Amino acid sequence: MLTVTVLTLEGALASSVTITLDVLAMANRICLNAGRPPAIDVRLEGSGAHLFRPFLAFPEARHGLASLLIVPAQGFSKAESYDRRLADPDVAAGRELVLAVLGAGGLVASSCTGTILVAGTGSLDGRRATTAWWLAPVFNAMFPRVELDTSELVLTDGPHTTAGAAMAQMDLMVGVVARHVGAEVAEACARKMVLDERRSQVPYMAIGLLAASSESVAEAAAWARPRLGDGIGVKDLAGHVGQSPRTFSRRVTAATGLSPVQFLQRLRVERAIELIESTALSFEEIAYRVGYADPSTLRALIRRGAGLGPRELRALARSGRGAHLNNAFQGVPPKSAGEVVGC
Repeated sequence: MLTVTVLTLEGALASSVTITLDVLAMANRICLNAGRPPAIDVRLEGSGAHLFRPFLAFPEARHGLASLLIVPAQGFSKAESYDRRLADPDVAAGRELVLAVLGAGGLVASSCTGTILVAGTGSLDGRRATTAWWLAPVFNAMFPRVELDTSELVLTDGPHTTAGAAMAQMDLMVGVVARHVGAEVAEACARKMVLDERRSQVPYMAIGLLAASSESVAEAAAWARPRLGDGIGVKDLAGHVGQSPRTFSRRVTAATGLSPVQFLQRLRVERAIELIESTALSFEEIAYRVGYADPSTLRALIRRGAGLGPRELRALARSGRGAHLNNAFQGVPPKSAGEVVGC
């Protein structure tokens, strides 16, 4: 069983913490419904833990040092200043917990201002990480040795997995479940919690999130996305990450539950949907750009996965509903500065 501690300080962002608890609980329920024992033991720790214990759907664990520490958005922006809040005793205790977990060979997953706490330990120095895009200036000033890349929604580097703004916690948690419980359970979590309200994007975005559970698969996906129209194949992806096709195949299947061909296909469809919803390009041009000579093949794949055709997806996006739903799923911050401050 995976032992998880969720760090929740006073002022932690409620949505980020409860998303964490809900996804972990959903993963356990899916396991139980499949006749398996619960896969995750969850414990809360920190100055704000008492506020969130009523939201636990399973009895709280009593384990000691966890194998995975999750640090959701901690709401540091609510404080008078970052420096003052980061000097508080509960934050210092949180940093000590991060180092203890890492020192014991455990993993740490964080998002938004939670990654500021983690970076304060020095354990992210020389590693790639992401956080909320609007935090980039202060983050870079505070932690210049961290290789910050806010263009990524979820990043894994060594024992660390980091995510963007507070709502990216959903993306982070799906990746966590994929890595530690399995691709099938993670996909089921994504479907049960968000698929019904995001028909056009989730079937493909979920695969991208599952890829984040494997560094080599995530790297291959990032390399492939701008080259989809170049006729790349599975051998090219494997070669880019320095693996044999057979090894790469095993890694892809373990991370996503798909064959490498299906994985590449999903990447192409994901990009096609993005172009349908965000541009006025003809469908034939979109098919060409993502590597399909026959638009009818792409059209069938989109309808099979999304339940909608290209015209319906474009109409939904133009109505405003599609963009709203996709932004919510991908952790894109709201336009109102007042809504952003809580991370």
